[in-house]
Amino acid sequence: MTGRCRWAEEYLEYRFHDPALLEQALTHRSASACNNERLEFLGDALLSFAVARELYDRNPAEQEGNLSRLRSSLVKGVTLAEIGREIEVASQIILGQGEHGTGGAQRDSILANVVEAILGAVLLDGGFEAAGALVIRLFSDRFEQLPDANSLKDAKTKLQEWIQARGLVLPVYKVKSVSGVPHRQSFVVVCDVKDVSSTVEGRGQSRRQAEQNAAEQMLSKLDSDDR
Repeated sequence: MTGRCRWAEEYLEYRFHDPALLEQALTHRSASACNNERLEFLGDALLSFAVARELYDRNPAEQEGNLSRLRSSLVKGVTLAEIGREIEVASQIILGQGEHGTGGAQRDSILANVVEAILGAVLLDGGFEAAGALVIRLFSDRFEQLPDANSLKDAKTKLQEWIQARGLVLPVYKVKSVSGVPHRQSFVVVCDVKDVSSTVEGRGQSRRQAEQNAAEQMLSKLDSDDR
């Protein structure tokens, strides 16, 4: 048994029937043309479904929007990189000389991709049930510590719900100005809620960021006026 297979048994609680799949899952594109990118594609799809199914079973009363927000809070690069560190996968990653020399094994993006590739490898090696069970093991603590779904809503969503609950016309966002060089722009966006004759400005380094900032300010203003 290879050292990587022993690592998989200890940290993944899974024994590979085909060790070559594990080897491929751990191989970065800088090291070989036979790398983990295709397995990462499979693992990404498997992960999204497995997490969605677990959230569906755990939260029978939640609506689709909240379930989607909960899934997004779990299925993201930062979380996958954290899991990669928890299972100490960095020591097993196969990198090209350049990536190895710059500490690529500790990079969040590489760790996240490897975790997804491992899920894809287990899917091919042991089937959907084995891969799904691995997702549950890797995310078990996070499933137990899920935040309240409402706390994950962004400012624009919260503002829209506030307005809809009162039967008002939805807010309008308009770009007031854009300044700076193309790769370092600053946006100013106006948020207008006509039914309450209220207008605020938001700022950000992208239109989306400026809109969210404007929505936050509008919510704060409306909540203050509503008291």
